[in-house]
Parts: sequence; structure tokens; C-alpha cells
Amino acid sequence: MISEPLRILIVDDSRIFRSALEDALAGQPGVRVVGSVWSGEKAVAFVRDTPPDLVTLDLNMPGLGGLDTLSEIRRLNASRPELPPVGVLLVSALTEHGAAVTVEGLARGAFDFIRKPDGPDDRSNAASLRQQLAEKIALFAQRRRGSTLSRSPSPPPGRPHRAAALADRPGRFRAVAMGSSTGGPEALALLLPGLTAHSTAPLFIVQHLPRGMTRYFAESLGRKCSYEVVEAEDGAPVGPRTAYVAPGGRHMTLRGQDDRVTIALNDQPPENGCRPSADVLFRSAAAAYRHAVVAVVLSGMGTDGARGLGPLKRSGAYVIAQDEATSVVWGMPGAAVATDLVDEVLPLEAIGPAVASLLAGGTRPCG
Repeated sequence: MISEPLRILIVDDSRIFRSALEDALAGQPGVRVVGSVWSGEKAVAFVRDTPPDLVTLDLNMPGLGGLDTLSEIRRLNASRPELPPVGVLLVSALTEHGAAVTVEGLARGAFDFIRKPDGPDDRSNAASLRQQLAEKIALFAQRRRGSTLSRSPSPPPGRPHRAAALADRPGRFRAVAMGSSTGGPEALALLLPGLTAHSTAPLFIVQHLPRGMTRYFAESLGRKCSYEVVEAEDGAPVGPRTAYVAPGGRHMTLRGQDDRVTIALNDQPPENGCRPSADVLFRSAAAAYRHAVVAVVLSGMGTDGARGLGPLKRSGAYVIAQDEATSVVWGMPGAAVATDLVDEVLPLEAIGPAVASLLAGGTRPCG
């Protein structure tokens, strides 16, 4: 059976760049451009009347801007639960303002983003645009058509969670380490407000974002929760009620001595194609906090974080993975579950209360 092509709507106020996007999409297998419009207002009308599968959305438009257009598309999705939601792929300029707006768009539920190439060579720019679109569209189509990693449920009934026997010791867990990628900004924006309202433990976050975007990501999260959220700095001492975001392009590690933990950044080679890498954070968290860590693997493409679970579990940490149904991409959490080292697989809305319970010394159910 031949699947229907993915229907794409292009939204950009620049006629030249709309044409560049059409050229970049031409000839890509399983893709059909169904519309090309120049304003947010026209995009919302198109999505309302003839919903596409995916919208490429320019963030810098006059009139109804990119973020407001995204919000309107999300509202239309919510009003039509019987239809598959229309996905949004942000198109971001390589500017300071563009980075900040892109981060906010990801937190509001955009699937992912691509960068507008602005190099001096038109041929290289066109090739970059084609490659970016091909990668993101393939990922979106995989999710859309249900061909992600096979669903893997929570640990079978009757098998106790490995850390449950120790989870009711007051003060046992003192830190939370998180890893995420595609879908992570929205997941963290939803998860952190509730979690930080009931905790004082430091949080360490590896979110796969390019250099120059993580500072805005930290600021965006900080506006949504009661913690101070900062882009991590080398040598900074770790304090309570603070979330530390690994800088784009640098690994974040933790160093513990007595009761003092500090952050160390490095430029060592990427792991799993990622820098920062959740594996790097997880290994160092196991050494710095030993059994006192709760690790969380959220939505994301790839396998980053899975290898780091070994050291965490050997130290006595507790591991939670986001379930497939609430993940934008179940690559990272799916790979974590496949290691058989995950204590619980939970929907996103249950992860915050579960982590807060562990930090407070509550007992997680066994089996």
C-alpha cells in the first residue's frame, strides 16, 4: 500500500524565500506542497479550511507574527480532535532575536526548526536548505505515520523497580538530571512549573540546541517556573532552587567533593553526535551524587542518554522515561527503555509529580 504524500504549506512573507523553499522541497519523495502564502492571517485561514500535514512557518512576519500564527494553529488543532494535528516546522533567521523567538516557538509546541541559510554561496545555501528540510520532514513523517520505535510499556507487573526499596528514605534524592531533544522544549515548559513548585533540589538539563540558543532557552524556562534557570557556567557552585541548562556546543559535567558540587564545562568530542550530551551529564551525575540522583529521559531523536544509565543505575539512581504516546519523538526515551535500566515509563503529565514525590521521600509503587 502506497502512503499518501505529506502535504506541506509554506508560510513566509518573502516571495524569494517561498520560492527557495518550494525548490528545496521539489523532488523530495513523499512530499507535496499544497500551498504557499505570505502572511500569518492567510496561513490560519488555509489551515482552518484545508488542513495540511505540516506548515513551514517563518517567525518574522508583519501583521500576525510567527508566534501568534503558531498559537492560532494550535488552537485549531485543539478544536478538531478528530483530525490529526497540523505540525509546525519553524523557519528561523540566524539572529539574536531569531534565536529567542525560535526557543519560544519550540516551547509553545512547534515540532522543530530549521535555519535560514545566509552564506555567500547560493548553491551551498540551497543544498543546506534541502538537507535540513529532508531531515526534519523525514522525522515528522515517521512520527506521523506511526513508524517510530515499537511501543515498550512500563516494567511488567510483578517486577519491582530497582530503586523503589530505597525511594522512601527522606532526603535520599538530592538532584535531578534530565536529557531531551526534539520535543524537549515543550515538554520541559510543561513539566518544570509544577515540579519546581514542590522542590528545592537542583536540576541539570541537557537539551539539544545549537550554540547561541540555550541562553534564551534558559530565560524562557525561567519565566515559566519558580526556580532560577541559568545557562551553566564553568566552575559555578551548584545551589538549591536552580536549574542549570548545558550551553549549546559544550558538555556539562558535575564534580562532587564532600557536600559541594560544582559545574565543569568542556569541549571534548560529541557523543552520539551530540554536544552537549546527556550521557556525559549522566555519568558525571552518578559520580557526583551517587545514589541521590533522579534521572529523566524526555522526548528526543536518537539514543543520547541510554549509555549513561549504566553508571547511574550502578550508583543507585532512579530513572524515569517519558512514554511514547506523549513524546514528539520516542528515540531517546525508547532507547533508554530498551536498556532495561528504566524504573518507570510515564506520560509527561505524571513525570513532575513522580519526581517531586521521590525528592520528598515518598515511595514509588513497585511492579
